[in-house]
Amino acid sequence: MLIDLLKIALGLGLLVVAGDLLVRGAVNMALRLGIPALIVGLTVVAFGTSAPEMMVSVAAVLDNAPAIALGNVIGSNTANILLVIGIPAIIAAMRTDEHDTRESYLIMMAGSVLFIALALMGGFTWVHGLVLLATLGAILARQISQAMAHRAEGQTEPEEDLEGADPQMPWAKIGLFLVLGLIGLPFGADFLVDGATNIARAAGISEAVIGLTLVAVGTSLPELATSVTAAFKGRADVALGNVIGSNIFNLLAIIGVASLVGPLPVPEEMKRLDLWVMLGASALIAPFLFTRKPFTRIVGFGFVAIYAVYVAALMLMGKV
Repeated sequence: MLIDLLKIALGLGLLVVAGDLLVRGAVNMALRLGIPALIVGLTVVAFGTSAPEMMVSVAAVLDNAPAIALGNVIGSNTANILLVIGIPAIIAAMRTDEHDTRESYLIMMAGSVLFIALALMGGFTWVHGLVLLATLGAILARQISQAMAHRAEGQTEPEEDLEGADPQMPWAKIGLFLVLGLIGLPFGADFLVDGATNIARAAGISEAVIGLTLVAVGTSLPELATSVTAAFKGRADVALGNVIGSNIFNLLAIIGVASLVGPLPVPEEMKRLDLWVMLGASALIAPFLFTRKPFTRIVGFGFVAIYAVYVAALMLMGKV
């Protein structure tokens, strides 16, 4: 058990560090190649920050633990709403009237409904994966088109606003970051999935629950760190955009790619509870986005309490 816990800790550490290195290398390579900052933010950063979850889910499928892959995505999306918004709101109330995220939110909800509809059909195969990836491609094409139109009007963000941006970074350093990131991610994912699977089997805990809780929260740590930092800086738009964008990529890109590697049957308990908890948690933030009301500290405590009740419910139902 101790060795498996060490594997999980090492895996999470490698995922966080390697993911950060990959994002920094990819962002600066794109900027050095002359790709506009807005496009880099919509594509390179979005894909890069989802790389840890992607590698964990692919590794889980390859290790014949598809429930961990699904639990990782469903649990991460739930944790992203209730914890990654809730905890920063406790630290500093988050305003929602400074940046319009309503369209992105509606896209996230549409992606969630599509994901649930496919899940209720029995599971994800390569066909479902292509549907999810095609949907993501259409979303990205539209966002890139809008970004280019804004850029043509001079409405663009400076390169310095991009995570890890350093337009003067030497090519050798960029290459080193990319190599270390690409090497570290699969090792981190393998350690995390192996340790989590061993603990689940030894303790009689379902792999689905391990994915929904331990693995999901672990892979959401980078988003949590980013949102807490943004909350301290008074940048609620960054925190909300981070959560919404991450959830869209989790549903469409990660499961889309993982289902191309192997089939992902959906456990019955996920169909009965976890998919609906994810959708319900996502719906909770709608009133704040559409009325421009802030996420106060009380709301933050409420979100964290709901997440605690959800985990407790899993325990009471005998799933942990």
